[in-house]
Amino acid sequence: MKDTNELCPCGSGKKYGECCGPIIAGTTLAPTAEALMRSRYSAYVKHEIDHIVNSCTEEEKQEIDIEETRRWAEESTWYGLQILATDKGTEKDDEGIVDFTATYSRKGLRDVHKERAYFLKKDGKWLYDQGELIPTTIIREGKKVGRNDPCPCGSGKKYKHCCGR
Repeated sequence: MKDTNELCPCGSGKKYGECCGPIIAGTTLAPTAEALMRSRYSAYVKHEIDHIVNSCTEEEKQEIDIEETRRWAEESTWYGLQILATDKGTEKDDEGIVDFTATYSRKGLRDVHKERAYFLKKDGKWLYDQGELIPTTIIREGKKVGRNDPCPCGSGKKYKHCCGR
């Protein structure tokens, strides 16, 4: 496990090695839907994409673009997870819902990923089943790129002749 003594990225206040680390490593099962949600967020922060994939139902695994998921995780700066509400998802349940926000920035844009995530427990293991995105406002970090400025993608072209089309 990586960095087991640092605080867990999920915001629980626990050390990574006592919180999401063992779930991501596969040595412990998530006891609740919320615990699995927290471990999935931490996996994005730590770029542990295998955990993202392996913590999904078979149907959801078919929908994942692994390379784009990896790119999103690696290109993003992660600021925090906030659990807004849970419905069921306890150790005694077989299904649960976790409403959450994950704040991050990528390519100069700060965003809040807001989702209602649905989880199922199969053979004693919590799995992410599907999610409903809730629209939010994306905020540009830094100054606005002018049409004649160099394109921020690094192509060397003017913005108006590249990504600004």
